[in-house]
Amino acid sequence: MHCGACVLLTESVISELPYVKSVKSDLHDHSLEITGDFSDSTDQEIVFELTALLKPHGYAVLVERISPRKNWSEFKTAVPIAAVFVALFVALQKMGIVNLVDASDVTYGTAFMVGIVASLSTCMAVVGGLVLSMSATFAKEGDRIRPQLMFHGGRLVSFFILGGIIGSISSAFTLSVSATFVLSFIIGIVMLILGVNLLGTFHWAKKLEPSMPKFIAKHAHGVSKFNHTLTPLLVGIATFFLPCGFTQSMQLYTLTAGGFLEGGFTMLAFALGTLPVLALVSFSSFGIKNNSRSGIFFKTAGLVVIAFALFNLANSLAVMGWIPPIFDF
Repeated sequence: MHCGACVLLTESVISELPYVKSVKSDLHDHSLEITGDFSDSTDQEIVFELTALLKPHGYAVLVERISPRKNWSEFKTAVPIAAVFVALFVALQKMGIVNLVDASDVTYGTAFMVGIVASLSTCMAVVGGLVLSMSATFAKEGDRIRPQLMFHGGRLVSFFILGGIIGSISSAFTLSVSATFVLSFIIGIVMLILGVNLLGTFHWAKKLEPSMPKFIAKHAHGVSKFNHTLTPLLVGIATFFLPCGFTQSMQLYTLTAGGFLEGGFTMLAFALGTLPVLALVSFSSFGIKNNSRSGIFFKTAGLVVIAFALFNLANSLAVMGWIPPIFDF
């Protein structure tokens, strides 16, 4: 398991079994604690059934604990790819198209690119799970297209409106230089933790990753189980509150937007960045983490996110005059 989304998804899937009374996932040691009536089933039979449920989402259940694979050799491919991506990003930044370094001036291009990275990260597994769960519910009635359009439409509109509300809150007060520094530094630290976790090699960092309060995330995820005409719309809105660190980072950025339209368009650009992959999930059950090269991809994404985080942290310290400018973009 990689993040809070994994915890939410595994608990949600297994809790649907009629004989399961309670289930608790532990991100720190990759374990499941399940209480229920298993009759005379053996451990292997229970594991087989649970794995069958979780396999479509990229998980498997084992009786004996195994050490997570780190695959350091994948960095041989991931490092040069990440370097090219960062170089491209710097070039776009010099042209004024994107700007991730200054938290007080985030462009819509930046928000869009962060959305792309977020949609391909393991944090989006829970959103993909929502989409698949909702799709299965409505597919039984032969309704496949309308729910998907309502979901994506509701998601885009809600991200614009809710982002606008956050932006409006920020317009009610002016951030001081010190407050802007603190916000920028927090965003940099959050992104650094997200990047390290994407590498899949330093499992202790999972304890540090922030997430939405579990009771809110559970209620948001539970909306997908309702079979109602407006369910896809509500599910799209609920994704704003799910435990995706990238979404929460952009929500923090929006606090510096300074107005409803600025905040709304920032979150809309982020949501548009996630749209292509989520659309693939909707209509083809696409999943990057089930691919044989997923390890290389996640390490590449992690290195890129770490680079963005270091840019932010260095720039924040330079603005305060504590260090000389390192990245003169």
